[in-house]
Amino acid sequence: MAATDKFRPQGDDIDDDEDEDEVDETGYKTVKDAILFAIEVSPSMLQPPPPSESKKATIETPASAALKCAYQLMQQRIISSPNDMMGILLFGTEKAKSQDEEDHSRGGLSYPHCYLLMDLNVPAASDVKTLKSVVEDDAVARDLLVPSTDPVSMANVLFYANQIFTNRAPNFTSRRLFLVTDNDNPHSRDKALRASATVRAKDLYDLGVIIELFPISSPDHEFDRSNFYDDVIYRSSPTDPDAPAQLSAVHTASSADGITLLNSLLASVHSRAVARRALFSNLPLEIGPGLKISVKGYILFKRQVPARSCYVWLQGEQPQIAKGSTTQMAEDTARVVDKAEIRKAYKFGGEQIAFTPEEISALRYFGDPGVRLIGFKPMSLLPFWASLKPATFIYPSEEDFIGSTRVFSALQQKLLKDDKMAVAWYIARRNASPVIAALLPGAERLGEFGEQQIPPGMWIVPLPYADDIRQNPETIHVPAPDSLVDMMRTVVQQLQLPKAQFNPEKYPNPALQWHYRILQAMALEEDLPEKPEDKTIPKYRQIDKRAGEYVLRWGHELEQQYRAWQKVSGSNAGATKRAATTLEGGVNKKSRLDAVPGMSGDLGDDEMKRHHEKRTINKLTVPVLKGWLETKKIDARGKKGDLVDRVDDWFEQKGG
Repeated sequence: MAATDKFRPQGDDIDDDEDEDEVDETGYKTVKDAILFAIEVSPSMLQPPPPSESKKATIETPASAALKCAYQLMQQRIISSPNDMMGILLFGTEKAKSQDEEDHSRGGLSYPHCYLLMDLNVPAASDVKTLKSVVEDDAVARDLLVPSTDPVSMANVLFYANQIFTNRAPNFTSRRLFLVTDNDNPHSRDKALRASATVRAKDLYDLGVIIELFPISSPDHEFDRSNFYDDVIYRSSPTDPDAPAQLSAVHTASSADGITLLNSLLASVHSRAVARRALFSNLPLEIGPGLKISVKGYILFKRQVPARSCYVWLQGEQPQIAKGSTTQMAEDTARVVDKAEIRKAYKFGGEQIAFTPEEISALRYFGDPGVRLIGFKPMSLLPFWASLKPATFIYPSEEDFIGSTRVFSALQQKLLKDDKMAVAWYIARRNASPVIAALLPGAERLGEFGEQQIPPGMWIVPLPYADDIRQNPETIHVPAPDSLVDMMRTVVQQLQLPKAQFNPEKYPNPALQWHYRILQAMALEEDLPEKPEDKTIPKYRQIDKRAGEYVLRWGHELEQQYRAWQKVSGSNAGATKRAATTLEGGVNKKSRLDAVPGMSGDLGDDEMKRHHEKRTINKLTVPVLKGWLETKKIDARGKKGDLVDRVDDWFEQKGG
């Protein structure tokens, strides 16, 4: 079993005897992210855009829009990712301030025209207040955002960012520099400064820092990356594949307007995103005998709930974090029981069958973790109800098997082309139950700006076993006439979503957002909001305007069709329902129960003993069992299985 340790997520301290359902997702690898905003302060960055007739046109200056974006992102990270770091560096300012310096009127000694508005650190409530004052107070912004008359060296800015990341976030998995500027050629006349900036950018990438550019275009000047930033901004990705996906507003065409990108980012950060988590790493995918590749699995979709990070004890001089512990105690003596003394037991036939931890592990061991293909089926054979648990997204990894990406891509593209799925035997991790799963190919999905929303890959969808499928309820199917169907089709067509697609990013969870808003107001000592913003409430006026008349016509048609159906069937709905309860020879449920001995009323000891000897106690009703147990002064609480066991135990103790 030691060979399977590498499949356990990092930081997973779950005991070996834990069931799969008891695995806590806090053990999954959580990525730490450090983001440093570098915002240029220049006369053009402080100039508001020209008037526009567009309803979506921005009225803010590029610099204020960037600061507002950083403010919103900080509000997000302080709640959803409390271990992530953020910082804001203004460059091109008349004032200067570094990590260990106070404000200067004409520039700092080490980094002139660079003002560290907020050092790279885990955001605190005081940091949010400071940034909020800059965003909302025009007087504070005017005093701070004063552009310098001398040009700023980009090499100096990038070197300063290098020092900040090195000192504050040396071991972070993901480190990103968000560069916001409208100057596409800062050193057009100085080749030495241009070469120096290129070297400093290379140093950042060698450190593992990814530079993301927000280009700001104006009506009279289109931002051209090729003038300078193509030598600085490398088209690369973080070295760690578990790093958070890059923000969607970053990946756009070279001619895209940075203001549009910032507004897009502002709209998306309201929905508090969490970092990606690796469910498993380097899991072998066996395509055939002797042919294996390695894949990594991710949870891309997971329901979010308000998280309580810790308990706090407030009775001392200072608040302290309380750490919980669990102790097992004997029920009769209240003696503390060591873990080595405990055995897991299962009830079978009234007896407790105990197992040692080694026996439990042997019972649960069905092989090492992995995915083994069994065969292929058409996608049409997969019913919509076959998904039991959330699907797991898998992506190739080159760590264990070189060439995994090429083989994985060939399999994924072939399945997409032929509209087929793979059926596989799937064990996610040690002690996990084996699952028959469908491997569904997933195509790449791009957003409005051409950014990648979902990468190409495959999805593991667990399929149900025969034990998991229940019988369908008895239903009476009354097909709707064609006239009703045609009229409802018109209603549906009038209420189509934009682009006929549901975009969950537009509908944040109102209960979760309300929790965050209250938490933010208390932490920042703000006024509590009056009511939550619920974007899931239907827009009744628009619905009535678009489809109100069609809905009324459909309602009148439904009433007429229902009356016609009543005449044809010869009975109304109430009579039909009563008739359904008096089938099987006219005997209803209550009379059938009364006709069966022991199914109603109280039972004597002799009759109960006969049921015990015939092993038919489980056919008695719960009220009968409870009534008999109460006459014997035996606990009558619990489920029916518990009641049956108590009756059997009583007769066994009495000797039959």
